[in-house]
Amino acid sequence: MGQWEKATLSEIRYVKLIPIGSINPGNPLSEKEREQQVALLNRCLNDYPKGMIIGKDISVGRYMVGEHELTMEKVTYHVGFERKPVWEEPQKPAVQ
Repeated sequence: MGQWEKATLSEIRYVKLIPIGSINPGNPLSEKEREQQVALLNRCLNDYPKGMIIGKDISVGRYMVGEHELTMEKVTYHVGFERKPVWEEPQKPAVQ
């Protein structure tokens, strides 16, 4: 495959699920946590090897809080790679 060609679905060997948001009203995400989720998605799409979005799931939660209705949304992106990224591997301690 050339440097600028996109992978086809048959070449995808590793899929990472990346959630953005939360539908748990008891544990809402802070702005920092949401930014970390978006940063991970951007890393998957821009770092080497570049992934591509092959699907997404949308979950919506509706809750009544007193007289108010609270709606929360979580989107889980399915990012496919031709191989597992090196940065996804756990770091092994150096052997001495």
